[in-house]
Amino acid sequence: MKKFADTPFLPTEVEIEAISESEAKISAYPFESGFAITLAHPLRRLLLSSSVGYSPIAVKIEGASHEFDSLRGMLEDIAIFIINLKNIKFKIVGDESQVEVEYSFNGPKEIKGSDLVNSDVEVVSPEAHLATINADCNLTFSVIIQKGIGYMPSEDIREMVASDYIPLDAFFTPVKKVVYDIEKMLVEDNPNFEKAVFTVKTNGQITPINAFKEAVSVMYSQMSVFNKVFDLSEVTVSDSTEEPVELKDLIVKIDDLNLSARSFNSLDRAGLKYLGELVLMSEVEVKNIKNLGKKSYDEIADKLASLGFPVENTLPENIASALRRKLEQFKA
Repeated sequence: MKKFADTPFLPTEVEIEAISESEAKISAYPFESGFAITLAHPLRRLLLSSSVGYSPIAVKIEGASHEFDSLRGMLEDIAIFIINLKNIKFKIVGDESQVEVEYSFNGPKEIKGSDLVNSDVEVVSPEAHLATINADCNLTFSVIIQKGIGYMPSEDIREMVASDYIPLDAFFTPVKKVVYDIEKMLVEDNPNFEKAVFTVKTNGQITPINAFKEAVSVMYSQMSVFNKVFDLSEVTVSDSTEEPVELKDLIVKIDDLNLSARSFNSLDRAGLKYLGELVLMSEVEVKNIKNLGKKSYDEIADKLASLGFPVENTLPENIASALRRKLEQFKA
């Protein structure tokens, strides 16, 4: 028997499948007809345009003054060297947004991405080829690595670096591919519901799960502009069978939950300070907290269940959005 609806249907399920370290499949469902693509399209755009990555933006090579030069003893000319350098995927260690790294190599040697790892940067493409030098060559160069989003041409970078540096086109986006499929699904004999299935692939600078999480966060941030007119920060939703969730009950420090030292230390190392941060995480995300063993996971799951927030459940999206904003205020 059909019923009249007086509120929009909210999807309740999220599934995450890790295909590899750099590729994952994320599914959300069930959506009413037309709602899945309404969500999927802007998320795909945000994943491709707003994900944070790292790129070399300038290089200084001893003995070379411009990109059309050549260097004695190096097989590649400078133009090919620069192309190879741009294909190497760096990642800054720590919180710096820019680092300058220096390298010096004596031949004979084939230089790969793995040779560029040091205390300032990681390289997530260790097998990428950079240059081949012979016994007569001493290759000394410096590279500026920058954190950013999107793309910036070398012409815009020219005035940002010293005159002895060669500016490079900077491709920051770490997401290589995002595709989504909208699948039909059955909900209570209604075949018109939908599932949104995202496949996300990155270059290794960021995991696909974190890239997806960042895109969702950017979407929330963009929508928050409406708070200037419509106060949505304290919205709660309830129905006839559930009590509204009080945000103050979720702004409880994790060290007040009386967890064992092992469980608390795992959460603390992961940067989690408040109960609400745990409640916002999916079951898969909680299980994947670094160094969290099964016993600690079971303890945390039992604690969340006893507080009325079972790890397998999710908060209504409007409450989750208000909670994220409240947590940002407390952690600022």
